[in-house]
Amino acid sequence: MRNQRTRKVTFLLLLLALLPISTLGRQLVLVLSQEDLKEAAVDSTNLGDEPSDSGFDDFIDSEAKPDYVLDPGSWSPIFEPAIAPHDHLEHEALYYSVVSKIVKAYSRGDERAMEEAASEIEAAASAGHPHAQSILGFLYGMGIGRERSKAKSFLYHHFAAEGGNMQSKMALAYTYSRQEMHDKAVKLYAELAEVAINSFLISKDSPVIEPVRIHSGAEENKEALRKSRGEEDEDFQILEYQAQKGNAGAMYKIGIFYYFGLRGVRRDHTKALSWFLKAVEKGEARSMELLGEIYARGAGIERNFTKALEWLTLASKQQLYSAYNGLGYLYVKGYGVEKNYTKAKEYFEKAADNGEAGGFYNLGVMYLKGIGVKRDVKIASKYFITAFDAGQPKAFYQLAKMFHTGVGLKKNVPLASALYKLVAERGPWSSLSRWALESYLRGDVGRAFLLYSRMAELGYEIAQSNAAWILDKYGERSMCLGESGICSDEERHQRSHALWWQASEQGNEHAALLIGDAYYYGRGTERDYDRAAEAYMHAKSQSNAQAMFNLGYMHEHGQGLPFDLHLAKRYYDQALEVDHAAKLPVTLALASLWIRKNYANSILVHVIDSLPEVYPKVEAWVEDVLMEEGNATILTLFVCLLTVLYLRERQRRNVAAAGEVAFPHQLGEQGVPVAI
Repeated sequence: MRNQRTRKVTFLLLLLALLPISTLGRQLVLVLSQEDLKEAAVDSTNLGDEPSDSGFDDFIDSEAKPDYVLDPGSWSPIFEPAIAPHDHLEHEALYYSVVSKIVKAYSRGDERAMEEAASEIEAAASAGHPHAQSILGFLYGMGIGRERSKAKSFLYHHFAAEGGNMQSKMALAYTYSRQEMHDKAVKLYAELAEVAINSFLISKDSPVIEPVRIHSGAEENKEALRKSRGEEDEDFQILEYQAQKGNAGAMYKIGIFYYFGLRGVRRDHTKALSWFLKAVEKGEARSMELLGEIYARGAGIERNFTKALEWLTLASKQQLYSAYNGLGYLYVKGYGVEKNYTKAKEYFEKAADNGEAGGFYNLGVMYLKGIGVKRDVKIASKYFITAFDAGQPKAFYQLAKMFHTGVGLKKNVPLASALYKLVAERGPWSSLSRWALESYLRGDVGRAFLLYSRMAELGYEIAQSNAAWILDKYGERSMCLGESGICSDEERHQRSHALWWQASEQGNEHAALLIGDAYYYGRGTERDYDRAAEAYMHAKSQSNAQAMFNLGYMHEHGQGLPFDLHLAKRYYDQALEVDHAAKLPVTLALASLWIRKNYANSILVHVIDSLPEVYPKVEAWVEDVLMEEGNATILTLFVCLLTVLYLRERQRRNVAAAGEVAFPHQLGEQGVPVAI
């Protein structure tokens, strides 16, 4: 059986090498370095030595606040009712009742219930309720229970944003960004980023809502999903069992999961505190620092700066260098100790000297504001860039402000907007991602699609691709609801296409490949080689090897692009340069080019050209024919034939006194594909 599977895989590799292919692409990552910003730093503005109100906050107060406070209109009381206070629910009782109806109706694909809920939310929106206006904007934008209307969606989101709804501000900022209206987008993203910053920690990274991509190419991302099952995950249960038996390391890890909300575990500061205290009793030093954080922020417990100082001091003595950031924070704010900028700077320098990104960030703030040091925006920008390169999200925020205002760095509004967006996406509204993933893991695909769709309009690329994948993967089971009931195949395709395209605009090259594949093969739309080539070009611009391969194939066959074997060869070569894993398909594709050049009218060329027509039947053929005992010789004979033709041609050219080179500058001296 193993040999049969091997033969099957080998054949499929050969076949797929001669067809346009697509797998999971990587997300575009914004990268800055000191070298990138050297020229801009020279243009820094000299603001003098004395601290002044330059529009920058100093050290933001990191008191823990729940999502429903930072994000008015948050859906957390629906998905996490135990956390929200009853008076909050009573104040917004009608709003949350209708949102619950919408979620339940979509989960069941209940058209009548959705229409009733949409009518109720419209009535509330007409009465001026900003959070209801936000939901109605979402319904119009998606075409759920209402006709799809970008204009009405924008209008209701505008009213909701004016009323203080943060999610509508995210939606508007993303809309402005897509339209390259950066002056408007940057103002909204700046406000949202500041709210997000207030939920960040003192010395550690920000709270993390892990963005899980539920697919990898055309398949479910099973490993990532398995690790995201939270308390139901077998590994978590084993770890919890070890912790209950007294394993200090396991106690610490469990506490980390609850504190940050990792691997699908709901964030629970009270449980985190309990596990960290138990771990410390067993001698687990790393828990000391987190206990200092918890007491300093009042996360799940009343703020107590005296205890925070004690725990952070103990942690620093254990050479837990990031604890120095917490100590510096206490001294610079004067919390639990007398305010002392000199000591604060010393602690931040100790953290930075040991490679802690937070240390670089905090030093940057001191130099930017002139806190305990001579003000120097050039030095501040260098510290922020170092912290940025280390992934410190608060550094993203300060750099965004510098690019936004032109203080310390050359003004660049589009870049400022992009940096603010990265910070804003870590705000409390990102909890939607956790609820969506939980729904998907429970098999509630409809609810997952609704929540990912909500995030998609806020500009989250992973949510856009996840929602699109659910539509493609589950079809009718996605519970897609449109203006007049369950979505038709055409409606699902249109929505999927729009979501994939939005994701591709944000750097998801796999999304552009899927759009190209849809047009190339006519999946859910009419076959259009020109549009396929356009989509592949978009993916190629993101250095995607498979897009380059597909473009080479289209040039080789004159599909959507001019017939040009030289350009085909160039694209195949570029694919291999970008991704060395493409060596096998590229080598076979180059063999195809060689056959096409030297045996233009042979049966081999006819076989190669006919592959796209028989492609849909190949898998069944492999199962019915190739898997039969003895039929694997078909593949062997085919490979042998190619080998014989290759060797004969090489012998002929070696004997010739002077032979023409088939592809000057691209093929080897013998006129055959160069081995790479």
